[in-house]
Parts: sequence; C-alpha cells; structure tokens
Amino acid sequence: MKYLAKTLYGLESILAKELEEAGASAIEKLNRAVSFNGDLKLLYKANYCLRTAMSVLVPVAEFRISSAEDLMKKSMSVRWDRYMSVDQTFSVVPVVNSPLFRHTGYAALVLKDAIADWFRVRAGRRPSVDVSDPHLVFNLHISGNMVTVSIDSSVVPLYRRGYRKEQGTAPLNEILAAGIILLSGWNGSVPMLDPMCGSGTFPVEACLIACGIPPGKYRNFFGFQKWKNYDCRLFDEVKKESEPVGRAAPAAICGSDISDDAVSQAGKNVASAGLSDLVKIEKHDFSKLRARSPEGFIFMNPPYGQRIKTPAMDSFYSMIGSTLKHNFPDHKAFIISSDMEALKHVGLKRSRKLTLYNGSLRCSLMEYNLYSGSRKARNDFPEMAV
Repeated sequence: MKYLAKTLYGLESILAKELEEAGASAIEKLNRAVSFNGDLKLLYKANYCLRTAMSVLVPVAEFRISSAEDLMKKSMSVRWDRYMSVDQTFSVVPVVNSPLFRHTGYAALVLKDAIADWFRVRAGRRPSVDVSDPHLVFNLHISGNMVTVSIDSSVVPLYRRGYRKEQGTAPLNEILAAGIILLSGWNGSVPMLDPMCGSGTFPVEACLIACGIPPGKYRNFFGFQKWKNYDCRLFDEVKKESEPVGRAAPAAICGSDISDDAVSQAGKNVASAGLSDLVKIEKHDFSKLRARSPEGFIFMNPPYGQRIKTPAMDSFYSMIGSTLKHNFPDHKAFIISSDMEALKHVGLKRSRKLTLYNGSLRCSLMEYNLYSGSRKARNDFPEMAV
C-alpha cells in the first residue's frame, strides 16, 4: 500500500530516515512530504512513532480533470464503500491550486456531493457530513488539473503529542523541535540545554528521543481508529513493540527561562510527559549562565520580532552570542529564528545554516561550534548541568 507522510519544509530527509528505520520501502522525498510503501501495521507505526510527520495520508484516487463537472464525474466512479459505510460520517479538507476552481470550498463541496450521491444511488441514502468529529477525513489535493484524494489516517495533526498542558505566547512546534534535535545529531550521550525553554518543547522532545519513547504514546486518538477495518489488536502490537527496552538514562537534559510563567509551564509539561526525573527545569537569566560540563548541545528558540515584540533585538542577540562564546566553550549551539538581521548580531561564525519553517514563518537554523578560548572567571554565575 502507498502512503504519504506530510512534514515541515526542510525536514524531508529526516522523515525519510525515520521511515527507513521503521521498515518502509519505496521511500521518495517530495516537497514537505515523503511517500512510502508499507502494510497496515506500518501505517499504525508511522502515526505512533514518527517524530517529524505532520500527518499520514492514504491515497485512494488519482485522476486528471478539465472542469468542476469532471471532478464530480470521476469522483462518482470511485468505490467509496471500500473505505466507509453509509452509516459513517465524513468531511473533506481541500488543498487547491488550480484555475479550474475560483474557491477552494467549492471543490470540497463537489467531492462531498459526489461521495454522498454515490451512496444515495447504491444504498438509497446519503452519509452525513460532520466537520467537527467525522469518522473519516478525506484530503482533496488539486494541483492544476491533477486530483489526488486521500484519507487522513491521523486527523489530529501529529505535532499534537498530547503531553502539552500549558503553552506560552508562541510555542515551538513539536515536530520542528524534534526535527532540529535529530538534524543536530544529539543522541543523549552528552548534556543538552535550552536556556530560553518557554513551555519546554525542546527538553521534552529531546528526552523522548534519547529514551526512545514514541511521540504517540500520549495521544488518545488517531484517525484510523474510526475506520471500519481498524484492527485494535494490531495497534496494540505496534504500541507494545515500540516501548523502549534496556535504554540507559540520558545525560543531563535541562531547560531554563527568565520568566516565572515559562518555568511553571515547562515544568507542568515535563510532568505531564512523566519525565520529571529526567528533565530539569529552572529559572535563570541566560546572560548569567555558564556550563559545568566539558561539552554539550544547546538549543535555542529566542524571541524574534514577528513572534514576540522584544525591544533592543540586536543587543539581545549580541548578548546571546557573547554568552555562548564566553560561557559555553566546546559546546554546539543551534539557534532558530526568523529575524535574519538579529541573527547577524550573534557575532559567531556559523558552521551550518538551514532553512526551516515554524508555522508560516520562514526561519534559519544556525549551528555554531563553540571553541575554548580565553574566558574571564565569573564565579557569581549559576551553573547548569550542561
């Protein structure tokens, strides 16, 4: 069976590697997506275990059209009873980039009518549309004259892990956080720190990765659980096989923030994930922090203009660079920001730059290798376990 895992721009290679490790075949990297082949068990595993997938789609129909009428006609030729019964509800989520449709919603309406009419002709009644809690969600993708209809096996986006109970003004997407950590090569063998942790996404995702905990563990629903062919025993098997066995505890994983609210939120999210024994959250001013271990990884999602209005942004980023340089020798630092001008004021030579997206914001991920050098002793600085 062919599937399509959607992701964020820039994470396609990481997702492809995850799928390879999960046992997928015929893996092909696309724009913001990766296609692959597998069985039903792999579909369940992809939803439960992939850290960088937004959703997993199951293509059920693909054809070319020349008009809206053509979309209706060709949709009526699909055997919809293979995927749902007349007693089940459904909805349609459209993604349309075609001159054939002036309004995206109209394309969705055509497909809804086609599915409903297909059942009316054969069963004598129409299935109901339910946009809030349907049994099936059909993804309608139209590019030019090419149509692909897929079933969304996730429904609720996979970045909604289920452990986040608290969030601040601009929380980091869980998939983006996991992707950055995987891109960095950090594996839990050396300490990691997020000194501007906000609601704690980086520390939590880092701990899940280091401990081998599947990100789907905290969710109570996946779209495929409402399908008429849902195999509860098979999914239980996937969950059992995905539990980490015999893993050593990771090196220190720490988060800190200058905000009392952020520290409280992060602590609650860490506790919600059951990781309080492994992840340390404290209140600190980053400019006064220094490392107490000889090496480690630092991940930062500092405030940037479009996200949070911060005065003196240039001097703020300059402080970040100075603190990294003088207080964290022999560490690797990864900073993601959409403020290109502010990033210039970090003042450190980058070893890598990648383009990623945080929601709709185009961002740069900067990697810095911090080397030992002259460093003035600052004994009044608090120490973190990194």
